[in-house]
Amino acid sequence: MPLSVIKDLSRLTFSEKYDLDCILLTTCGGQKVARVDKATKLRNPLGVAIDLGSTTIVLYLLDLVDGKELARRTYENPQRAHGEDILARILYASKNDGLERLKDEVLDVFNKGIVELTSEIGSSPEDVYFCSIAGNTTMIHFLLGLDPSHICKEPYIPCANTLDILKSKEIGLKIHPEGEVYCFPNVGSYFGGDLLAGIIASGMHTREEISMLIDVGTNAEVVLGNSSWMVACAGAAGPALEGGILTCGMRAEPGAIERVTISPEDLTVTYKTIKGERPKGLCGSGIIDLLAELFVAGLVDPTGKLEPQKCPERMRDIDGETAFVVAFENESYSKAPIFITQSDIKNLIRSKGAMYTILNVVLQSVGIGFEDVDKFYVAGAFGNYIDPEKAVTIGMLPDVPLNKFVGLGNAAGLGAKELLLNQGAIKEANEITKKITYLEMNVRGDFMSQLTGALFLPHTDRSKFPNVWKKIKA
Repeated sequence: MPLSVIKDLSRLTFSEKYDLDCILLTTCGGQKVARVDKATKLRNPLGVAIDLGSTTIVLYLLDLVDGKELARRTYENPQRAHGEDILARILYASKNDGLERLKDEVLDVFNKGIVELTSEIGSSPEDVYFCSIAGNTTMIHFLLGLDPSHICKEPYIPCANTLDILKSKEIGLKIHPEGEVYCFPNVGSYFGGDLLAGIIASGMHTREEISMLIDVGTNAEVVLGNSSWMVACAGAAGPALEGGILTCGMRAEPGAIERVTISPEDLTVTYKTIKGERPKGLCGSGIIDLLAELFVAGLVDPTGKLEPQKCPERMRDIDGETAFVVAFENESYSKAPIFITQSDIKNLIRSKGAMYTILNVVLQSVGIGFEDVDKFYVAGAFGNYIDPEKAVTIGMLPDVPLNKFVGLGNAAGLGAKELLLNQGAIKEANEITKKITYLEMNVRGDFMSQLTGALFLPHTDRSKFPNVWKKIKA
């Protein structure tokens, strides 16, 4: 029992008779009394689950008694000012007080978010007793002020993979003074706690059937397995799929085109934007829809080449290359056309080809095929909105029954919430790390050889996508 609690207990019991309640924290390390007060004054204890992403940070406030989500907040990660990609931030961390600044920027968001969340429900940060944090290996290093430099160079070893439960005051998190913090463990440099949280959210670690977790962010991260074994890998497949490197690409924000259809009969284009605002660009789900619709309508061939003669009113020469216009000047927010270029399509095909090849190589490493997988869990912000049928059409996901695909949404956040409410989840997370075998794609010769075949729509081997070709012929 902490000294502060002993003092409160002494004051309350010797002053006059009261019915007292206490907050009892239970973790894998045991139990402790965190707070004691009059029964009429003590609020239900709160917990905060945090998805620490490199682009966005999401905080969820939960009632630890009834498990209800009380509020949530999403913030842009301020570290983006020092680089969109992780490597740029690692370089920044090596300069002067760079690491300390990266740490403080994230903590400021955490503390601001906790104040806003608790204020929303008429509570205070002192009513928060436990935080769970899911983030990739590098993001957790930044948060804790650990040197991240060895993550990106041989032998690619993090400072720490599994951490003890931390005191909130150790890291500067402003919650109850006796509050505790749990960071999901990493498996290595490129397999972070965010993916481990995704495994817990999917429940694949509890099932006998084989499942695959696919988390598409800046990198494509994949886990294959069941309750007995798991194989995992990560590879660079995400930037174009998220819209990050396309001419009119953007993040999934209000005004982003998220859905596209093209009528095969008259090639009429219709689209839907986030929040119904005037279109500003194309986000990941809209880009995948667009390429699939262009292919089915015959406006791009299997190599990804645009066919200008088939829809001349929407085909333009922009900066010396062919482009297909989705939204004309009079429709868009900026009064400039929103389009996809031939180069954009090539980049997108490279990304989707890498995604499919990663999935295939992971399966082959254990001697099974796509047909042997019971469920495909699609995670990440991208997984919230992707249309599996369109992703199959372009050859990004395998041609399997569509009911095998399960959208998890923000799996890291879901896993972090689960850990707050399930006393056994910390032990589960630590046990899962022991059964994971990590595959390094960079040293696998079969990855590059198979990638070549996936750089077509949907693939050079038509037998791999029979249902797509039935649709094309129809």
